[in-house]
Amino acid sequence: MADAQIFADLKRDHDRHRDLLERIAGSDPDSALRSDLFDELRVELQAHAAAEEESLYAAMLADPELRDAARHSVSEHKEIDDYLGELVELDMSGDAWMKTFKALRHRYLHHIDEEEQEMFPAAARDLDDATKAKLAAVFEKRKPRELERAEDEMPGDARQ
Repeated sequence: MADAQIFADLKRDHDRHRDLLERIAGSDPDSALRSDLFDELRVELQAHAAAEEESLYAAMLADPELRDAARHSVSEHKEIDDYLGELVELDMSGDAWMKTFKALRHRYLHHIDEEEQEMFPAAARDLDDATKAKLAAVFEKRKPRELERAEDEMPGDARQ
């Protein structure tokens, strides 16, 4: 896979998300741990998506060879945000919450596998080194701000 910093940053986030998904799935439905882990995941996913869209996806949308893949991934971000919005509204100890969580987990794991196996290598080939370095800088600057923002913004809230 591509070894540029932007892809390493994104992959590191993906690995963290995989871990959180696993820990949530194994947690007790009525526990404070599940609630804390889910809130951490929600904030992480919202911040990651926003920072990724502002960095990598913005560059990909400007490249005719990469545009369709970026559009596809942006639509998947919206789908994941919709799942998060549903989960926030449901009783975490109920069957409906777990069913929706499993759907989110399946969809998100598919999304990041697709990114890592198809999209990142294509972007690594088509984007020059200077662009990839710039994208890493944008992502690394944007992500902490998006984490702060996601603390107060529920899924589906208008982004600015």
